[in-house]
Amino acid sequence: MIAIIDYQLGNVKSIQNAMERLEIPYIVTNQKEEIQKANGIILPGVGTFAAAMKNLKNLDLISILKERKDEGIPILGICLGMQILFETGYEVAKVDGLGFLQGKVEKIETEEKLPHMGWNELYFSKENVFQKTIKEGSDVYFVHSYMAKPFEDDVIAYAIYGENRIPAIVGRRNVLGCQFHPEKSGKIGEKILRTWKEMLK
Repeated sequence: MIAIIDYQLGNVKSIQNAMERLEIPYIVTNQKEEIQKANGIILPGVGTFAAAMKNLKNLDLISILKERKDEGIPILGICLGMQILFETGYEVAKVDGLGFLQGKVEKIETEEKLPHMGWNELYFSKENVFQKTIKEGSDVYFVHSYMAKPFEDDVIAYAIYGENRIPAIVGRRNVLGCQFHPEKSGKIGEKILRTWKEMLK
């Protein structure tokens, strides 16, 4: 059973719909007992880094997420959920993230329109499990104004926006993040979610 974390920010319903299309068992929850039983965790989210961390703290979920991460349970962060996997976010002020991945999150520096919204192509940085099911150059759906600046070895795939190489899929061991919305990315997104599901114990 996958636990979709409801911390009152974002795209929970669209992820539920994707899970149902793929016939993947899930529960939407912010209860520690249910998160403890899950064999996979999805962190969704649309909004600000600061609000996300504040809500997780207020719901007392940070410790259980860290505990499950340390146990090796697969964790998938989507959009804002990916960004808070990093150590630090910079919006109005510096905010500590979960620290599951090395790096920081900053506003995209570009002359292009923000947010970076719409379909963009994925390019792979290194060999990875997703290459078995999706081709380089596949289009996925983005909506964001901030980008991760991760440890380079953790970048699995990227997209180009203006002069920026946007980390689109990042990961280390059992922690994975997608800056785009796989649940809104059609068949390509479904293949990515299905591949992640196959990583579960």
